[in-house]
Amino acid sequence: MRMLWKGEWAARDEVREVRDPGTGEVVDTVPEASAEDAREAVGAAATAFAAHHPVPAHRRIEVLAKAADQVASRGEELARTIAREGVKTIREARKEATRCVTTLRVASEEARRVGGETIAFDQAPGSEGRTGWWTREPVGVVAAITPFNDPLNLVAHKVGPAIAAGNAVIVKPHEETPLSALLLAECFEAAGLPAGLLQVLTGAGPVVGDALVTDPRVRTISFSGGRDTGETIVRRAGLKKVGMELGSIAPNLVMADADLDLAVDSCVSGAYWAAGQNCLHVQRVLVQEDICERFAEAFVGRAEAYVTGDKLDEATDMGPLITEAEARRVESWVAEAISAGARLRTGGRRDGTFYAPTLLDRVPPDAKVSCREVFGPVSVLMPFATLDEAIATANEVDFGLQGAIFTRDLHTAFEAARRLRCGGVLVNESTDFRIDAMPFGGMKGSGLGREGVRFALEEMTEIKMVCFTT
Repeated sequence: MRMLWKGEWAARDEVREVRDPGTGEVVDTVPEASAEDAREAVGAAATAFAAHHPVPAHRRIEVLAKAADQVASRGEELARTIAREGVKTIREARKEATRCVTTLRVASEEARRVGGETIAFDQAPGSEGRTGWWTREPVGVVAAITPFNDPLNLVAHKVGPAIAAGNAVIVKPHEETPLSALLLAECFEAAGLPAGLLQVLTGAGPVVGDALVTDPRVRTISFSGGRDTGETIVRRAGLKKVGMELGSIAPNLVMADADLDLAVDSCVSGAYWAAGQNCLHVQRVLVQEDICERFAEAFVGRAEAYVTGDKLDEATDMGPLITEAEARRVESWVAEAISAGARLRTGGRRDGTFYAPTLLDRVPPDAKVSCREVFGPVSVLMPFATLDEAIATANEVDFGLQGAIFTRDLHTAFEAARRLRCGGVLVNESTDFRIDAMPFGGMKGSGLGREGVRFALEEMTEIKMVCFTT
């Protein structure tokens, strides 16, 4: 495929192969963009923004609604692309394609609500006879850097709000999974988005991404990915708005009074969705001592029933890790934990890029699987005696994206919701839950700002105040 650059579908002599991580098969090739390509893209985006600003709200609403319709009409094609270039099974990929439609429709709806408020200037003595208001205006050029695990919908979560606000946006998709983003750009082109307001540059993150991040003409950076990269972006960005989601090691608390079947089913699903390559992955499962062994046995039974393998097979439950290097890293983290005294309850086997659904217990707190984001199909079972103990354990790491608690007691649920230090708390649902309209982001080392269409849109606008003296 070609990349969308400066309003045209462009090729390059140097290309990058996109391979199916499950089979190693070449799915397609994409251009290897350069740093100069990125700088020219920023210039083209700034020019397009100036030429079209302000894009009337009705046009933004129309384009986003039509783009949603385009995605819906190409749903199966998009799902197969998500599955082939990435880590999701075809059933998981279809859900992502469906969510992308929702994300764009929500963006269309939010485009009609970009507004402001009047200000009572006469609240200050001496300010009588003045009237005014504030409004939100687009920042201009947005750079969106997206990960491999949701190669379509997380692109939509950046492009949708950027267009709804009236910006120009440049997408740098993950180098392993660029095809879905390019297909989404085709949908926007077919929807009538003016040329230059959306570009998709393929290539290496350190080359293209760094050129976008450091360019002063980019006014907002929206990044989803790893914490190390996020910290590098903050250091390199300069004076501009930065929003980022940097993952977590999500705690899921299961109280003795919980609906055990619900808790097990939810936690297993959250542990192994997209082979655990998910910022909301159920990594730490904190279970009250009275039911811990029953929970573990039920969890293991469901995990061992998982079918891994061919992502396009309708019967497959879980696919591969994105690269063999990542699968080996997960393997090494598990081995490290076991050598330090952890017990392997199930899994712990690697076959190329595939890693079996894995559950560990008795894991030392300083083992990597206990205190760092594993980004693989590995969960750690942690017994606790009291709610206070569980909350202290949940909060002790420098992450805080989402937390969850399973309980039938309303007081316990409210107490956990109040005391868990994270951006979202789920009650009787695992941390692996999100709808596309809710505010989404973390505390502590899990990121800056919030996604979710309305909230990302606010990050991609600036407030202007107007005052009239009469």
